Amino acid sequence: MPELQHSIKRQRKYLIYLLAIFVLGWGFTSAQEVYAGLILGTVLSLYNHWIIGRRIDRFRKAVEDGRKTPSLGTVLRMGSAALAAMIALRNPDQFHLISTVIGLMTAYAVIMIDFGIQHFIKRKNGKEVK
Repeated sequence: MPELQHSIKRQRKYLIYLLAIFVLGWGFTSAQEVYAGLILGTVLSLYNHWIIGRRIDRFRKAVEDGRKTPSLGTVLRMGSAALAAMIALRNPDQFHLISTVIGLMTAYAVIMIDFGIQHFIKRKNGKEVK
């Protein structure tokens, strides 16, 4: 399980770097609505990633202790996605809706890319579990 926690921390770091790039894009380009949408979506995607990381840890502890397993926070994550969409729809002059949705998906893209890279590294080093 420490490997999972390490992966989650690494992915959060990547999301923060990506968020910094979006902030720079917002500050230095004329496409501020697009970058504002990416920032809004990515911030809430980072929040969703944080929630699922905490819930997975609680889930693991409950399974180890033989207790009833708690939910993984699906309603909270859906609510934050709805919040992002509402903000973008109410302020179309400040937030681009499509880029907000893309921002909401950044955590999932980071997770998949990170998994692929780590899988490739383990396979290349001969540490792959078969």
